[in-house]
Amino acid sequence: MRPEITAANEYHTPKDTPYYLLSRLPFNSRFIFTGHFLKSVFKARSLARKGLYDTRQWIDSSHEIFTAVERCGGRIHITGLENIRQTQGPVLFLSNHMSTLETMIFPGIIQPLKTVTFVVKNELVNHWAFKDVMRSRNPIVLNRENPREDFRVVMEQGQDRLQKKISIIIFPQSTRRVEFRPAEFNSLGTKLAARAGVQVIPVAIKTDFWGFGKFSKYVGPIDPAKHVYIAFGKPFYVAGPGKDEHLKVVEFIQSHLEHWNKT
Repeated sequence: MRPEITAANEYHTPKDTPYYLLSRLPFNSRFIFTGHFLKSVFKARSLARKGLYDTRQWIDSSHEIFTAVERCGGRIHITGLENIRQTQGPVLFLSNHMSTLETMIFPGIIQPLKTVTFVVKNELVNHWAFKDVMRSRNPIVLNRENPREDFRVVMEQGQDRLQKKISIIIFPQSTRRVEFRPAEFNSLGTKLAARAGVQVIPVAIKTDFWGFGKFSKYVGPIDPAKHVYIAFGKPFYVAGPGKDEHLKVVEFIQSHLEHWNKT
């Protein structure tokens, strides 16, 4: 458990954070980080196969990755945590999607404050390494092949999770991209929020610290020079068709990325 992350309104990696000694040698940071990532994944997979992977274990797995980022030289900055705490009941988190990292560390940040699950592609719940863990989290699974069917699944299963007081993380982009493309950011999330009558929390992330792998997109190089940024916006309800609220989320993400890219 890392209470220092969720107890304050923001979190910034302390300058005196201890690091893995070998990670400071040339090229070693990638291999050290990958080793810790795979160790965490396989431990979680083993527990999930035994039916022992509960919420506590999910948070711990997330914190293991969080810690590995910092101890390999990464610097993490989180703002807006008060916006999660001030909401009553479940919410929808609508975020851009840049790398594997946000999927791994969101649970350790959000789950201690709100019970949460993901909307994911079926590829993830069928992946040999991740399927047991992901299925244990009761996610909403999309095929990403038939937009009408995906819409039906999100509306039906999304309302079911929200009625059970489970918040939902949605990445409305069709795929992970370092460059944010508003045209690819669909409005499923705002439409679900309008239908379910719950609040939206926009989330902007910059996680290109962890790149795409050449042989596996889940295991890529890391760049400690690139800081990790996560910003949670103020919650709001969606009225009518939600077009204005959708643009509000897009603008929140764009403005933060523009700011971070200048730092």
